[in-house]
Amino acid sequence: MPFATEINPVTGTLDDTAADLLVLPVQAADEGPAAVQGVEEGGLGRALPAVLTDLFTHYSLTGKAGESVQFPVSRDQGLARLALLGVGSGSPDDLRKAGAALSRAARGRERVAFAWPASLADGAAATAFAEGALLASYTFTLKTAEPEAAQRPAPAIDVVGDAPAEALARGVVLARATALARDLINTPSQTKDPAWMAERAREVAAGSGLDIRVWDEEDLENEGFGAILAVGRGSSRPPRLVQVSYTPQDPDAPHVVLVGKGITFDTGGLSLKPNENMSLMKTDMSGSAIVLAVLSALSAVSAPVRVTGLLALAENAFSGDATRIGDVLTTYSGTTVEVLNSDAEGRLVLADALGYAVDRLGPDTLVDVATLTGAAKVALGTGTAALYSTDDALAERITEAGKAAGEPLWRMPLTEEYVPTTKSRVADLANIGTRKEFGPAGATDAALFLREFTGGLPWAHLDIAGPGRSMKESGILTRGGTAFATRTLLRWLAGA
Repeated sequence: MPFATEINPVTGTLDDTAADLLVLPVQAADEGPAAVQGVEEGGLGRALPAVLTDLFTHYSLTGKAGESVQFPVSRDQGLARLALLGVGSGSPDDLRKAGAALSRAARGRERVAFAWPASLADGAAATAFAEGALLASYTFTLKTAEPEAAQRPAPAIDVVGDAPAEALARGVVLARATALARDLINTPSQTKDPAWMAERAREVAAGSGLDIRVWDEEDLENEGFGAILAVGRGSSRPPRLVQVSYTPQDPDAPHVVLVGKGITFDTGGLSLKPNENMSLMKTDMSGSAIVLAVLSALSAVSAPVRVTGLLALAENAFSGDATRIGDVLTTYSGTTVEVLNSDAEGRLVLADALGYAVDRLGPDTLVDVATLTGAAKVALGTGTAALYSTDDALAERITEAGKAAGEPLWRMPLTEEYVPTTKSRVADLANIGTRKEFGPAGATDAALFLREFTGGLPWAHLDIAGPGRSMKESGILTRGGTAFATRTLLRWLAGA
């Protein structure tokens, strides 16, 4: 199970619960903070050390989302703690922040009860609250010792009152999919090679009712996946391509193909990375983990579209067999590519998968997701992903889904004047920019390169190199892979 915490909708009031941490929401308002669900006159209300308005003043509370204080209260069941938790305006974004703050404040507690704001009938807010509470409780560890009791997530958070149960359950589904992707991303690469990822995909497919096909290195050779093979050639652990398919009740539903970059470890190949950059590279298969996680949850969110996921898996290592600088490879689509930097390998494996999708799968829409370029991180930082698209309507829908998920995307231009930089002197394309007069436009160079393999279909490219990793605990994030875009893609595919 990815979480130690469960989210349980419960009827009644805080007075009815036996939790050892009771949480009262406080809303921000122009006239000052206010408890958005009152405490009963008897019971807990009688146990308060002061009236709520005095407590707000004493603790300088504003009701800002995630703001919290705790103090002891005496109850018939014994001593407990009461937390006042800011929920801001009550928007989904604010409830997600509040859920994350609650989860962190609840560490070391046995049971937590949160009074759902009676004024909030918005299902989106309940979904966001469950996402925040669960994702902030996510942990990944290979330590042999148990965590200190004070650091253990609470086993249960009871959401007391009239919270929409279906919306809470939807938030649990979205969070669990994200946790699946995070688990895959955070697994050390000594374990996580392409074959291991393919086996995890088989397990997910079996558990989710999905169809699956796996290409091993011989299959890839026989069917002409020259780019995936070239990237994986330097490793003793050969590449794989995995296809996972979801079919809704309507067999004539629109068909979306999701493609995920799956570099299970990236040394840079012969264009060797410095150690400080290489230390993060077990997460360079984030795109493939996200695609697999999205497929795993499509049935649970009743996605009305047909979806095929392609995981392009390879380990980019260096050896006597590694692809050399200046080598020319032939992709699945027949396009030749000169390799001028072996550390620009993600776009190569994506090119083969995109070319296969266009040639064999007949999609209506193509979307790829990848920790692709440091340039995207330089442009947008670690809080926002770059979105490139050939279709305005597609870009708008994905952007709106990102807003709903709290995963911001910024659309970047596919600048036509930069197209010459994708050209090679000796092949159809080069895998890095070849023209200096355009400046260091690495993220756009990569997007323009990928566009060559999309067959003119509506296409979106999510470069999550910035927000794909977190170096600290913050909000819903813990250190390591974030699985950014999992919840965005699920919302988009589910149509909400």
